[in-house]
Amino acid sequence: MIRIMAMDETGELHYPKQIDDLLQKTWNWYWVDFSTPTPDEAQELERFSFHPLAVKDCYYYTQKPKLDYYDDYQFFVLQAMNQTNYQAEEVDLFISPTFVLTFHYDPRPEIDIIWERLCVNEEGIRNRGTHGITYKIIDKLVDNYFPVAQNMEDQLTEFEAHILNQRGTSHHFMREIFRIRGHLLDLRMAIWPMRDLLYRTLNSHRMLLSAEERFYYSDIHDHLIKLAGMIESSGALANDIRDHYLSVNSHRMNLHMMTLTIITVIFMPLTFIAGIYGMNFKYMPELEWKYGYFAVLLIMLVIGLILFYNFKRKGWFNSD
Repeated sequence: MIRIMAMDETGELHYPKQIDDLLQKTWNWYWVDFSTPTPDEAQELERFSFHPLAVKDCYYYTQKPKLDYYDDYQFFVLQAMNQTNYQAEEVDLFISPTFVLTFHYDPRPEIDIIWERLCVNEEGIRNRGTHGITYKIIDKLVDNYFPVAQNMEDQLTEFEAHILNQRGTSHHFMREIFRIRGHLLDLRMAIWPMRDLLYRTLNSHRMLLSAEERFYYSDIHDHLIKLAGMIESSGALANDIRDHYLSVNSHRMNLHMMTLTIITVIFMPLTFIAGIYGMNFKYMPELEWKYGYFAVLLIMLVIGLILFYNFKRKGWFNSD
């Protein structure tokens, strides 16, 4: 789908149906949104005389966030966050003083929201020009990272409580922890370049930002710094939970091994004694003794009790 909005010199908003209708007139500014375009619709991008490399970046869905400067426009590659599967999705944006063009293969509710705000001129957004529209788009994309980062942090906190209460299975927790660590890595790979991109935007003389516009872009940069801190702390928490859980499992294993060791050591002399009298030699003095059986049982019991007391005195039965 290709949708177009344009504002004329009087401040009135128009919605040209075709790109031909748009390019035939002069506008104060216009916004063309390529939303989940078909192959034929995507080819329409080439009508705007953008650099072939920028157009190629739009067609191939593998770019990381970046900012390229051209003679009379700038080209942003941004990444939005899918709230369902936590995957980063590319949003390409061209901006000049007279136009904004967005290109994305996935539906983007953030862009839909900004589009609707422009339609009703919420907060006088139309009068802020193309940089105001671009700021709103980037700000909305960045804000949608916060629920994802917060959700991962909440999940890690919940896992930490489960582990401290010694609930859950090893396979389940390790699988979930590694899943979250993978999502955190994806977030990091999206946010770090976005943060650098905003830093370049703020410090570039080619963006021609006013003092007020710099203030707004600086606010987005601050949000990205906060997000980076949340991801760093969540990553550290995930590593701590993993290490703590492995330590708890190792401690449990040691307790099991200690129990098996106690049983083995106690039964070793008893097995030795039983083995002697199970050798089936004909001439064994105790075999003919009337109290031999009970004497051997008593000796085995005494040995077992002595060993048990010994382990008890050394604290081997304490699980703390």
